[in-house]
Amino acid sequence: MQPRIVVTGTDSGVGKTTITLGLMASYKKKGKRVQGYKCGPDYIDPTFHRAITKRTSHQLDTWMTSSEWVRQTFIDGSNDADLSIIEGMMGYYDGHSALSDEGSTYEISKILAAPSLLVINISGAARSAAAMVRGFQLLQSGSTIKGVILNQAGSSGHAELCKSAIEQMCQIPVVGYLKTGDTPTLPERQLGLISALQDGEYDRLIEQLSVTVEKQFDLDLIDKIASEAPVIPPPQDEVNYSSPAKEKVKIGVAYDEAFHFYYEANLDLLRQAGADLCYFSPLKGESIPADCDGLYLGGGFPEEYASRLSSHPLLFKQLKEAVIDQTPIFAECGGYMLLCESLRLTSGKTYPMAGIIPHHIQMNETLSAIGYREVNIVEDSILGKKGTKLRGHEFHYSSIRSHEEVNPCFQYDSWGKNEFQGYLEGSLVASYIHLHFASNPLVVKNIINACSEYKKKRSNLI
Repeated sequence: MQPRIVVTGTDSGVGKTTITLGLMASYKKKGKRVQGYKCGPDYIDPTFHRAITKRTSHQLDTWMTSSEWVRQTFIDGSNDADLSIIEGMMGYYDGHSALSDEGSTYEISKILAAPSLLVINISGAARSAAAMVRGFQLLQSGSTIKGVILNQAGSSGHAELCKSAIEQMCQIPVVGYLKTGDTPTLPERQLGLISALQDGEYDRLIEQLSVTVEKQFDLDLIDKIASEAPVIPPPQDEVNYSSPAKEKVKIGVAYDEAFHFYYEANLDLLRQAGADLCYFSPLKGESIPADCDGLYLGGGFPEEYASRLSSHPLLFKQLKEAVIDQTPIFAECGGYMLLCESLRLTSGKTYPMAGIIPHHIQMNETLSAIGYREVNIVEDSILGKKGTKLRGHEFHYSSIRSHEEVNPCFQYDSWGKNEFQGYLEGSLVASYIHLHFASNPLVVKNIINACSEYKKKRSNLI
């Protein structure tokens, strides 16, 4: 058995994350081993899941990867779980394009034959709530929606009115509701919720949320719906995107409150291919691990810790030496920002960074870029040959000011325009884009090979 449910919604901001966390906490209290997953490219919500379930949560993305990868990832993660809860992205049908279901929660729920619970906002609605649900049921054939969750109810009576209308017209149960203001508001994700959750600072908040869910949700019915999902057969050929190298390599990975946005699959693939991952904290000024054959500087919130990061000149010196020594380095988003000359906050304060890439980073009040990216490698690099295609996602509030022309690492099409992105110099590749290595298995092999070559060169010098 592989009991599972998808928590999906009509749109972004409808309450999927709050409800997902509440369900995870409630079932955890009941003694269940709960496994979390997140549809789409989000690397923040899986960290929330892990803080509650104490298990690694995995991204499921059919645009950056494949249906086989999604199926295998789910099977591997849920083997010893009592219940898997899959948090959707945006609205149920939203994905890579408005003209297809590719990459949507709907597509993933179909691939996994997973029953979905649709979260809707009923503020100001009564019988019209049924029209919302019915529209989602009918837009595509084979809807996986098996239950409804009501959010922003004015009262329990209001929730009951909408429940009656939905169950009459849509022939599926309403399994729970939340009233406006009866659950704690999650703090802003950018302001340290992740580390706070991990450190137990929000245990009371999560406990309060779970108590509300236990009172206003039919957990037994949700459990029954989840248990009716059929067993998923494994892919005919087990997905194996990286074979072990002949020799182990050591890759230093930046990981702390300022740098923790990684696709778990990327780290797993590097390990499978023969990488020994050694974590270090730039925020604490920790040195690069000794005898590293490569570096992976992931995304995060360096802007939230700019003052502390700028106070570690020894680390900056080590990073510069690593670049001069042609150490293979892959930096994305936050790691990219760390390697630039300076970081200017919205307050106007400017802090020096490592000074390796001749860019100045300016934080903005609004989003500078968001969306999926299919990129071509502009020139041969540690990631692969010129023209190699990779897929990933871009999301950031900062922009770049550059005082000199640099070699970009990626090219991609944006609404018919040829866009260039990032920085390529020697063995350093840096950009805003979070690549998913499973989008092109060769990238893992290429990184490991580059690290192996560097290791040989370093050994010969010794």
